[in-house]
Amino acid sequence: MAVNVSRIINIMEDIAPPVLAEAWDNVGLHIGHPDWPVRSIWVSLDPLPRIVQAACMNKVDLLITHHPLFFTPVKSIDFQTPLGSIVQSAVEHKLSIYCAHTNLDSAAGGVNEVLASAIGLDGLTPLEDTSAAGGDNREMVTGIGRVGSFHSELTLRQLVISIKKKLGLDRVLVSGDPDMRIRSAAVCSGSGSSFVKHFLSGDAQAYISGDLKYHDARDVEMAGRALIDIGHFASEHLVVDMLVNRIRDRLFNDNMDVDIKACDLESEPFSMF
Repeated sequence: MAVNVSRIINIMEDIAPPVLAEAWDNVGLHIGHPDWPVRSIWVSLDPLPRIVQAACMNKVDLLITHHPLFFTPVKSIDFQTPLGSIVQSAVEHKLSIYCAHTNLDSAAGGVNEVLASAIGLDGLTPLEDTSAAGGDNREMVTGIGRVGSFHSELTLRQLVISIKKKLGLDRVLVSGDPDMRIRSAAVCSGSGSSFVKHFLSGDAQAYISGDLKYHDARDVEMAGRALIDIGHFASEHLVVDMLVNRIRDRLFNDNMDVDIKACDLESEPFSMF
């Protein structure tokens, strides 16, 4: 069966309905044409120049990313800039680029649920409820972040050790008494600083996110709770394999002959010296 970009967009909009995106966000098809054929798909967290160049060299037809290529309106496209080189390469090689960002964060089975499940949380509810109908999530609760409970109570020290092991992390930033008892936790993938107030208004003892600030740690410390900063990349990169698997299942069920793979060229941008 011949497959075009539009058919893959339909699958993505079932997984992450655009109606769930934040008002400031920019999701959807950033480069390409709905009628362009698709035989090969890559999935990555970011549309980096090296990823786009590699996708073009490997004759990939569609790159699906979590982070947008365009966040704000573009006034000019200079092919000598990193953004311009991406546009030039994509257009010349007929590589479409599609983004699912905050809609994928909020979606049922999306980034936050993948993160929460990975660290062992059950009974998930949104940290901020933004429920909306749409796609195959219409009967499910959606929203920013997730709050859940662990199977058994553990100390903050034990939780940190568990998270590092499950997510393959060498280090995390922690605020709170290492012996504090943790029964439930809130997670927010990506940059979770603006949702610390939602965490503090609830009953969870620990908040797990990325890009957290000094004053976030102080506020959580004064409230007698815990904060764990696992980093932006680690909190979101888990979604890549999830997307590949869900799209592959739909392709198989709909008898679409399209190759799909997770891009293996990404890594944490920060290093410790």
